[in-house]
Amino acid sequence: QVQLVESGGGLVQAGGSLRLSCAASGSMYSINAMGWYRQAPGKQRELVAGISSSGGATYYADSVKGRFAISRDNAKNTVSLQMNSLKPEDTAVYYCKWGNPTALGYWGQGTQVTVSS
Repeated sequence: QVQLVESGGGLVQAGGSLRLSCAASGSMYSINAMGWYRQAPGKQRELVAGISSSGGATYYADSVKGRFAISRDNAKNTVSLQMNSLKPEDTAVYYCKWGNPTALGYWGQGTQVTVSS
């Protein structure tokens, strides 16, 4: 079992920046792809950014390309999401996942990001 803890969320004005972090612990027998997802009130959870097990490949949703950047440090079992030029529509609870987007995995509890206009 893998435990994930997100941090770094908060309240920020439009145009501001936040950096989210996710720390993994537990029974990790191998490294895995990881990703950041978000869920706004009344909306379904969506993939925001993903990163391969090695960190050599990344994916971004069209809505955040050029503004967000995902990175990982396998030695520390962490993954981060740098969010710049934030918009009100970025407001959501952001979740970290250990595992490929199309595969079973583990989820963190989420961290709230609120962007005011």
